[in-house]
Amino acid sequence: MQSGEATAHGAVVWARADRPARMLVEVSRRPDFRNARHVRGPVLTPRTDLTGRAFLRGLPSGEELHYRVRLADLDRGLLSAPAAGRLRTAPRTARDVSFVWSGDLAGQGWGINPDIGGYRIFSAMNDLDPDFFLCSGDLVYSDGPLDETVKLPDGRTWRNIVTPEKSNVAQTLAEYRGQFRYNLQDRNFQAFNARTPMLYQWDDHEVLNNWYPGEILDLPQYTEKRVDVLAERARQAMFEYTPTAAPRSGRIYRKISYGPLLDVFMLDMRTYKDPNGPNNSPTSESGLLGRTQSAWLEHELRRSKATWKVIANDLPLGLVVPDGTAQEAAAQGDPGAPLGREREIAEILSYAKHHRVRNMVWLTADVHYTAAHYYDPSKASFKDFDPFWEFVSGPLNAGAFGPNPLDATFGPQLKFHQAPPHANTSPAEGSQFFGQVQIDAESRTLTVRLRDQDGTVLYTKALTPATP
Repeated sequence: MQSGEATAHGAVVWARADRPARMLVEVSRRPDFRNARHVRGPVLTPRTDLTGRAFLRGLPSGEELHYRVRLADLDRGLLSAPAAGRLRTAPRTARDVSFVWSGDLAGQGWGINPDIGGYRIFSAMNDLDPDFFLCSGDLVYSDGPLDETVKLPDGRTWRNIVTPEKSNVAQTLAEYRGQFRYNLQDRNFQAFNARTPMLYQWDDHEVLNNWYPGEILDLPQYTEKRVDVLAERARQAMFEYTPTAAPRSGRIYRKISYGPLLDVFMLDMRTYKDPNGPNNSPTSESGLLGRTQSAWLEHELRRSKATWKVIANDLPLGLVVPDGTAQEAAAQGDPGAPLGREREIAEILSYAKHHRVRNMVWLTADVHYTAAHYYDPSKASFKDFDPFWEFVSGPLNAGAFGPNPLDATFGPQLKFHQAPPHANTSPAEGSQFFGQVQIDAESRTLTVRLRDQDGTVLYTKALTPATP
């Protein structure tokens, strides 16, 4: 079980059973569950792969709450032992806030290795006791089969736990579900989930590498060539296996308010993305977000009263991310005026400036190293925006790569980066990263720390809020 979407008034609790069962949840201010409130959750059936979500409403704000889940067998009247967890609800008044973010789990052939303690980066994040975890996408690698052993450059042998679903690329709904079940075997991940609510967004590997709507595959390992069909199966598995309070429309982009100091804007740069190409049109309305999502973001940024607006972008803004000879992200390496998808980003940045949207911070993963970028209009080709920061951190447990070149259109200045010694560096060799954000209630200062897989701080940046 795990929790997610912890707001000032509610949260989601997720669980999976080993048979059809009724999900029963207790929630209390006390760890002994005295005077606990009881919530009758859904029946978990094979229709959802025995997963389900209970919605806790009317919770007290700004408090640490304890919850536990029991499963009631539908046929024999048996009741499972309880599985207990903890979450913090968002405050309504200014209080200190702390969260961690990263992405990319079990990628490039590096899965759960018991010899190194599994996904031990989650233990380092757990030690920081964050209020929530912002998952920046690629929580699973549906296109990344695992071998039982991999030879490392230094002669050691990497050993993976392997399941049938992780032995081939995922194509069926059952195989996409198996990607999520695989990661949930890891004890570090289990312990982290039991204490830390998740805010989840997807990127490409939940479906397959660098996908976009309408794509037709030319890959021999796929018998289903229509990416739209694969994406729909992956989307269903994602909603079944994450503690996400998705609307009936299945929309992924959303805003999560975490008190007067923080609003988190979760973007979806996959569902509405245009095809990957040279990304250099001076006139087309190509983009990563689409018109409806862009308009939503501008509207929500303008009406936000929070001191800090954290924008979770699953693709970076200024880094050039190639897809073969095509381009995957917003930038394409041309340092001049905004072209292609950059035009969509330019419109949002310009809108924010002209409507006095202050204190935007962009957080991403995706490129498998960690970095801090300061976007300076005085050094940009496009100058109609206020300065802002973008921080990059990942992977959680995947091959490490980079660094990627920066595109000068929006004037990004590289303030820090740490990249691996060679492409596809394994977690056994290091170069796994996450980021931590802390907001001080008294000063309203937002401090970002980029950390490695053991929690060691590599870089720190404290940001003072601008006045409205």
